[in-house]
Amino acid sequence: MDRLLLDHTSSVISDQLTNLAFEPSPRELAVLSPFERFAFRVTHRMNGGAWKRFWTWCQSFFGARWIHISTYNLTRVYGLEHVEAVDHSRPLMLVANHRSFFDMYVVSTTLFRKTKWRKQLFFPVRGRFYYQSIIGMFVNLIMGWWSMYPPFFVTGKNPLPEKRPFDKYSMRRLAQLCREGAGNVIGFHPEGTRNKNDDPYSFLRPQPGLGKLIKEASPQVVPVFIAGLGNNLPKQVLGNWLGGPKIRIHFGKQLDLSPFVAKKDHVRTYKEIGEFVMGKIGELSEQDRALYQKQLTTEGTEKI
Repeated sequence: MDRLLLDHTSSVISDQLTNLAFEPSPRELAVLSPFERFAFRVTHRMNGGAWKRFWTWCQSFFGARWIHISTYNLTRVYGLEHVEAVDHSRPLMLVANHRSFFDMYVVSTTLFRKTKWRKQLFFPVRGRFYYQSIIGMFVNLIMGWWSMYPPFFVTGKNPLPEKRPFDKYSMRRLAQLCREGAGNVIGFHPEGTRNKNDDPYSFLRPQPGLGKLIKEASPQVVPVFIAGLGNNLPKQVLGNWLGGPKIRIHFGKQLDLSPFVAKKDHVRTYKEIGEFVMGKIGELSEQDRALYQKQLTTEGTEKI
């Protein structure tokens, strides 16, 4: 009887901790404006249960198709076997460089079209666009099928420090998604913002939030390097038929992050993890450089 009571108590505590991560507290919600709360509640609901399954189907059937139609002549994929090799009963974090608004769209399309295991995508974003206007919510729907979630407000330019309590919830929720859920795929940009440097092999300094998340949640982590995408949507789509830079997606091997597990839970450790991950993305970029250097030398016409 004592054993049954202990098991029941442990189950109740586990459920309470899960609910704590899944739902924000009234205090955390209170720092949002009325519209931000509305946008969050709608998007939050769309990212759970049957709604998430429905929107994932839309994403794989409609979204992936139009992106494929717009990019299939240009896209080249390398190292997909590394994604196939991970444990699909656990969450997977894809960490990629960030130069285009469309980086993760082509990555997700590749996964939906070229792999068969069950998956559902989550892309943590800055809340100041997707959660502060009807237009932002509309873009989240038609471009991301509500997957631009969870939102963060105290990041990048013009941060909103008064919303820090809600960001603590978003980090808690994101850690839960990285820790629990077969088929959860979390797309993450360690640089935190788009790199606008003309050199596709340059990177911004990684943000410590990535290291904190990995240290706390211990997801499987696969690095990704993406090159060849622009930010002009009409030009990008037309380039598929008129000619344009090849879109290269390099998936690396799953990272061994065990050396960081025993280290102190400290900002320095978070930075070390971020720099390690960014270094692995850099190694993929050098593979891409070597792969295309000869072509660039002989043809001299294709832009990287």
